[in-house]
Amino acid sequence: MLGSKKNQKAILEKLGIEKLNPMQEEAKLAIHNAPEVVVLSPTGTGKTLAFLLPIISELDKEVTEVQTIILAPSRELAIQIEQVSREMGTGYKINAAYGGTSFSKDKLALKTPPAILIGTPGRIADHLRRNTFEPSQVKTLVLDEFDKSLEVGFEDEMKEIIEALPNVEKKILTSATNGVEIPQFVEINNPICINYLDEGIAKLLIKRIISPEKDKLQTLVDALCHLGNQPGIIFCNFKDSIQRVSDFLTEKGIAHGCFYGGMEQKNRERALIKFRNGTHQIIIATDLAARGIDIPELKFIIHYHLPQRAEEFIHRNGRTARMHNEGTAYVLQWVEEDLPDFITAPNIEKVEKAPVPNASGISTLFISGGRGDKVSKGDIAGLFYRQGELKKDELGAIELKNDCAFVAIPTKKVERLIKLFDNSRLKRKKIRVYEI
Repeated sequence: MLGSKKNQKAILEKLGIEKLNPMQEEAKLAIHNAPEVVVLSPTGTGKTLAFLLPIISELDKEVTEVQTIILAPSRELAIQIEQVSREMGTGYKINAAYGGTSFSKDKLALKTPPAILIGTPGRIADHLRRNTFEPSQVKTLVLDEFDKSLEVGFEDEMKEIIEALPNVEKKILTSATNGVEIPQFVEINNPICINYLDEGIAKLLIKRIISPEKDKLQTLVDALCHLGNQPGIIFCNFKDSIQRVSDFLTEKGIAHGCFYGGMEQKNRERALIKFRNGTHQIIIATDLAARGIDIPELKFIIHYHLPQRAEEFIHRNGRTARMHNEGTAYVLQWVEEDLPDFITAPNIEKVEKAPVPNASGISTLFISGGRGDKVSKGDIAGLFYRQGELKKDELGAIELKNDCAFVAIPTKKVERLIKLFDNSRLKRKKIRVYEI
């Protein structure tokens, strides 16, 4: 059984994790022993692994239909959960379904039902309406970041899904927010609540940066120069503002990515990949990036626009100072602007004159081969080490998808490696290679 200490140890080794943290241990125990569990813990504390370990250990190898459904409020979170579950190397089939991708492709994948189906409420409800999988064997339902799903308008779909699953025996809800009322339609009566929301936030500093002008663009640039080469997110309230901020940063020579709901799904995914692997140190985002996405530990976040609600302020700040690490949330405040009551930031950061941060020196290559082509990370690493003659410290993160892969390499090696690998073969497959 995967729940044994031996197999759990093997999974953690694959994930590069030495041991579970206290929240994960407590959540795992509760999920094993109770039919209703609510896990409250800050963003980045490992809630995904906390519920996946016990769920996978309780899957029945004899059942050939979907046994677990995991609902996530965003495509990015669904993709992240799928990625973690695949990296665990469980041997079970796992699929993710979400908007912005072909429904017919989903339908084809579900012809051989996965043990675990992950998806956004809208897409999963659509599959249930069209009878593309058998719901009678679903015994476990996870509502990950359930309050966010409610906030973005998935209440009707969540209700429809719950009503369509007649034999659910275990319900798991997670959130990074306290005090959110669980709707009646979820039909949770007496859950065990694992609450770690007060953990790991003591090292967060909140400071103000004062802008002499109402238009805060130049102050933002001065702040980024002052902060130097370290990873951070700039939060804006509106996607139109992101374009304006992005254009100004480009004009000033500050490399960055963008992430917001109006982008094509492919571009959103690639923006996060380039942020994770260090191609971009800075990303400009709406509150879509405040939680539920897989990004590295950040040194800072900047509230370019003041958040409109306390919950948004909390979730944005939760992207830094995670798991007992230090981090700073900067509030960019026009000198005549009043702060809302929920923002307490008595300390003012004095911005020192500094040069524009250098580009990272890292670029990202796209490779048109992935898991579905029997290509592994080891195959890609071998290609870049042997034929590409990269040194060990020159090959960065490799992200492997079903039909493609993304590789971080030194920018100075891009031109040579594209010429070398584009239209070459990898595992007998002819591949295209280009920079994204």
